[in-house]
Amino acid sequence: MRDRSVAVLAYDGLCTFEFALAVEVFGLRRPELGVSWYDFRVCAAEPGRLRAEGGVTLRARHGLRAIEGAGTVVVPGWRPDFEEPIPRALLQALRRAHAQGARLVSICSGAFVLAATGLLDGLRATTHWRYARIFAERFPRVKLVPNVLYVDEGQLLTSAGSAAGLDLCMHIVRKDYGAAIANEVARRLVIAPHREGGQAQFVPEPISPSDAGSPLAPLLDWALRNLREPISVRRLARRAGMPERTFCRRFFAQVGSSPARWLIGQRLIAAQRLLETTALAVEDIADRTGMGSAATLRHHFRACLQTTPTYYRRTFRGA
Repeated sequence: MRDRSVAVLAYDGLCTFEFALAVEVFGLRRPELGVSWYDFRVCAAEPGRLRAEGGVTLRARHGLRAIEGAGTVVVPGWRPDFEEPIPRALLQALRRAHAQGARLVSICSGAFVLAATGLLDGLRATTHWRYARIFAERFPRVKLVPNVLYVDEGQLLTSAGSAAGLDLCMHIVRKDYGAAIANEVARRLVIAPHREGGQAQFVPEPISPSDAGSPLAPLLDWALRNLREPISVRRLARRAGMPERTFCRRFFAQVGSSPARWLIGQRLIAAQRLLETTALAVEDIADRTGMGSAATLRHHFRACLQTTPTYYRRTFRGA
């Protein structure tokens, strides 16, 4: 299928880590999943041997022409000299790929390349917080969202620094294959299966798994085990032993999201799993995940996933 083909860009001065993220998620064979995985290729922006950070060199099998036949094109960062013009041939290839229906995805500073095509004008985008000021000055027509992990504008997806690119790649897997498959890939990567794009890039007080003194780590576990119950922010604050305002501030500092938004996200993930793996009615799934009613579940599906529970089930049931 066309939308299962992924081309990742390689260039002289390649950001090795960002490139490796795309290879790890899209380029490895995954026979244990029982589905046809992505058709992966590396496409060089320039001919010959390409230098990558860390003293690595590589030679890509494909050139820019192969980008135009891909369903998804990943730009894994870009060279640190933002004053250097981006090659016109690369920008033209990306524009043609977009015109043919490809998704264009950037990791970290790769957003500068997508913005230089002009395709992001009038749309939301993000990049690493260190580059936010220069990005805003260079591309004033782009609606920069500087403090989120990633932004999905349909055909154009951008992510913040490095590890946020992994979150965006997993978001794409979830869109293409559903929650159950994405969770299996996350398990192999030994990462959390899903971080919402709207979470903050910079979390000043991350929860440490070994921090037994943190009231939030066991609280999050309890909430995940009891999503069916009517869990309010006030109830969470009481279980944490904090005033509600203090709890909300501490929660955002450690999780990067508000408690209410985090709960909705976790309930949606649980609903996705049930839609994929059971024949339960939508009303029953809404009840089991704490959404309360089928109407509420449908509302959040449309708001967060741009689809309906019924269409999601038809797409991913048995995947």
